[in-house]
Amino acid sequence: MSDLPKRVLISEEGPREGFQSEKKMIPVADKVRLIEALADTGLKHIACVSYVNPKRVPTMADAEEVAAAIHQKPGIEYAALYLNQQGLERALRGPLHVAGSVRVTASDTFSRKNIGKSVPDSLIEQRMSLQTFKDRGMPVEWGVVLGAFGCNYEGELSTDLILTRCQQVLDEAVLAGFKLKGIKLTDAMGWATPQSVERLIGAIRNKWPELEVGLHLHDTRGTGMAAAYAGLRLGVTEFDASIAGLGGCPFAATDGAAGNICTEDFAFMCEEMGVETGLDIDRLIEVAKIAEDVVGRPLPGHVMRGGTLKAAKQKVAA
Repeated sequence: MSDLPKRVLISEEGPREGFQSEKKMIPVADKVRLIEALADTGLKHIACVSYVNPKRVPTMADAEEVAAAIHQKPGIEYAALYLNQQGLERALRGPLHVAGSVRVTASDTFSRKNIGKSVPDSLIEQRMSLQTFKDRGMPVEWGVVLGAFGCNYEGELSTDLILTRCQQVLDEAVLAGFKLKGIKLTDAMGWATPQSVERLIGAIRNKWPELEVGLHLHDTRGTGMAAAYAGLRLGVTEFDASIAGLGGCPFAATDGAAGNICTEDFAFMCEEMGVETGLDIDRLIEVAKIAEDVVGRPLPGHVMRGGTLKAAKQKVAA
């Protein structure tokens, strides 16, 4: 294992992945209120909406309205997600940041459940998107392997399968004229553990030492933060997280389970270990409470309730 990185980039997923898994509709004004509050915490990337089929994800039916209502601050990427060419075209018509990428799902069953297509069909369809990126002069720097650590439908997934998926992503990028700088491993199923993080990252680096690795982890079974720590120890510097622990994929067969790793908890852990995040943790705690108010229920974050160690030390010294 390497030393801890000096700094990490934490991308916020709460407004996008958090709201998509809510059972009730969240008013546009409340979505925008949370997004704009997050923009005051030091975050540089905030995933705001998904341009997806509103029949499958009703809570994202207002994506265009939310995107148009956000008062954007300079220096922050207010991002939109898309899953197919139709969604990409909607996203490109809007005011939010759209990043080019190549995505593949680790298990074929989850691919069909999540995006309605098999793995081979999804890769073929993405060729249209890659051509769109090329025609518009948009960079494509990252590949994404969805559900890389295990599947609630198919069970354990072999390292060889994940390496095959990585190769497929790299091949599609090259075919379109792009060279990727990194692979993001996502865990909507909540299967990641420190051991599996070490195994997969080690295997990827052994085969492609030039590639960066990013992590998008969920805390479905309580191992999200431990898995993130393992990533830190391996030198990973790009992580996705969600304010107050909002989130969860509605097609991952994990109803009622916790969502993504919590932004303020992860930032707190990093800062306590001397890893810079550039985030204002006290402000993140305030925004976590806004998130609870917006969804109308308790959320699983810890630091928002226990406070920081800095605050605890000041209280003792007083």
